[in-house]
Amino acid sequence: MMVLNKKGSRRITVDGIEYRWRIRRKPSYVQGLCWAPMSYAVEAANANQSGTTLIVTSGQAHPTNWLGVAAAPIRPADVAASIREARNQGWDPDQAGSPFPLDRSAGFVAQP
Repeated sequence: MMVLNKKGSRRITVDGIEYRWRIRRKPSYVQGLCWAPMSYAVEAANANQSGTTLIVTSGQAHPTNWLGVAAAPIRPADVAASIREARNQGWDPDQAGSPFPLDRSAGFVAQP
């Protein structure tokens, strides 16, 4: 189980369910070098439950990468689409378990 830090997370309601999502403020080493795309985490906003976290791998570079590669922001519509796709693939945010990975990185080109 992984719990999102409330500080820096944003709320979103998708199909009547409230979630929190967060992008890591600083890129990881491989994201900073644009060897791997940016990822973000999503969980149900109900703080009383310890459910499964959704880990979404986007198809774009982290906006604060060290190479200055242009990156589009992750929009709430992107997060909502990821949540719906993960739910269709079996993600249950109320069920305890390991983080649920969702790979949306098709088309990402790592920098040499």
